[in-house]
Amino acid sequence: MSKKPQKTRQKLEKYTTEGVKVDKFIPGGQAICTLPDGKKAMLWNALPGENIIEIKVTKHKSHYLEGFSSIITDPSPHRIQPQDKCYLATSPWQIMDYDYELTQKREILAEIFRQHNVKIPDIPFVKTDGNSLFYRNKMEYSLYYSHEDAQIHLAFHERGTHRKDPISGSSLERLEIFEYAQQIVSELNANKSDARQFQSLLLRCNQSGEVSGGLLKKHQPHPNFTPLQDRLLGYEYSYSPNGFFQINLPVYEMALREMQTYIHTTKVLDLYAGVGTIGLCIARDKELTLVECDHSAYREMQNNCQDVPNATPIFAKSEEALEYIQPDQTVILDPPRAGCHSQLLDKLLTVCPPVIIYLSCNPATQARDTKILTEKYRVAAVAPFNFFPRTPHLENLLVLERNRL
Repeated sequence: MSKKPQKTRQKLEKYTTEGVKVDKFIPGGQAICTLPDGKKAMLWNALPGENIIEIKVTKHKSHYLEGFSSIITDPSPHRIQPQDKCYLATSPWQIMDYDYELTQKREILAEIFRQHNVKIPDIPFVKTDGNSLFYRNKMEYSLYYSHEDAQIHLAFHERGTHRKDPISGSSLERLEIFEYAQQIVSELNANKSDARQFQSLLLRCNQSGEVSGGLLKKHQPHPNFTPLQDRLLGYEYSYSPNGFFQINLPVYEMALREMQTYIHTTKVLDLYAGVGTIGLCIARDKELTLVECDHSAYREMQNNCQDVPNATPIFAKSEEALEYIQPDQTVILDPPRAGCHSQLLDKLLTVCPPVIIYLSCNPATQARDTKILTEKYRVAAVAPFNFFPRTPHLENLLVLERNRL
């Protein structure tokens, strides 16, 4: 393997204080406190009520800083020992007990909608299957070459930095994924491969334990990996390992069952449909239209629609498929983290379908979009789901019903 000098790791700036008390969690998942000089500090590895003595700083601005707590006194009764050494990189909420995690996610969700001045029903307890470890069916690893042992190692990027940390284990992804990743790294080392030619290692696993994916080379198109198949609510779906597919299928099925209870029209429009799992799971007996703009996902969606004669797949951006929105249908929204396009929201307000089912992986943009839609809709139901245990991320379901005239 060609070698280059080992870079000297730059030490993070330390901020020390006689002690500041952590106030609360903010929507991004960090804990916030006010430093003696008036600056706000947004911290990982900190829980509300704890006293912070030392902070390792990853970002320092004039009015705030970001980092993680390195010396703590008066630890929270909810603090527990993290499962992984790499927890700050992958799942920074490993530091708290699981019930407390669910409670905090519920409070953060309520705060997000308060900030957007959106009235919602009382938020129920966050729904979970109780499994908080080894749940991810997809993982992307970095590769790290160590000059100490002349070996390539799996790695993650340190949170808030560009530095890589080699790992010896992780409790976030399914065990089959990590074992397969170790096999690939062993082959790279046996062949004395150069880690620098690879961007990352991307792997995905279905519920049966079959793994697909592989190495992504720098400055080259991603390869077409062998598709995987999984069953959701009894129906089989095909999807690409490097495309979009939900990463926690047992909890996703819980959300699908909840969404299905709100389908009462004979026509259903599924926007941002991906490979079609929402519409095809909960409305395959309806007059179903599915819209997706990613080429790979659309091809998979076409395949998944083959045995559903009343399903019509459409290749288009959702904001450019506005003619498919009708006043007598249920509309399903599952947009990316950026939320819905303004043109789409305007069209929904113009046509006013009776029910909008909005599933979101980013409650902040969901609340923003909902604020716009409340001009003609009310939030009839809310249901949060813990798709991403031990992280601050949350999937949230809203059901909006058209206001009565």
